Amino acid sequence: MKLSRTQFILGLIAINIAFDQISKFLVRAYVTPYETTELIGDKFILTNVENSGAFLSLGSDLNPTLKSIFLLIIPIAVLGYVTYYILTHKTLDKYSIFGFSCIIGGGIANVYDRIMYGSVTDFFHIDLGGVFKTGVFNLADMSVMLGMGLLLYSNFITTKKAKQNT
Repeated sequence: MKLSRTQFILGLIAINIAFDQISKFLVRAYVTPYETTELIGDKFILTNVENSGAFLSLGSDLNPTLKSIFLLIIPIAVLGYVTYYILTHKTLDKYSIFGFSCIIGGGIANVYDRIMYGSVTDFFHIDLGGVFKTGVFNLADMSVMLGMGLLLYSNFITTKKAKQNT
């Protein structure tokens, strides 16, 4: 059975949402809030933190109206537009399709959390000493970052091919 392009895209989005929501369900069920568990020494840590803002808690102290606008209404509108865009623009390459699907899936998963719980459950933290350190994040955040990387890669490949053709 061959999937249509639309089914493939919607399937990728659904897989991203499912993995994120399953991971958050498990963290909420089995990890005590603010408790830390070292997974790989003190370099990779599992914890359970509720983030009422966006990336790195940005906007968590906004009043409820602004928080609704910036963390729910605008993201829902953007996610809707991007979904429409990838479903209707048939010339997108496979990296762009995967990238946009990851971004949409991760975005929907985090918006769902904000609607259902009033915050987003974050649970991973990486600290490689002075070399690399993250805030606390989740699979949806990883999905969005992977999607951005794939879009950048796609743009790089497309630009490189265009230069070779001229």
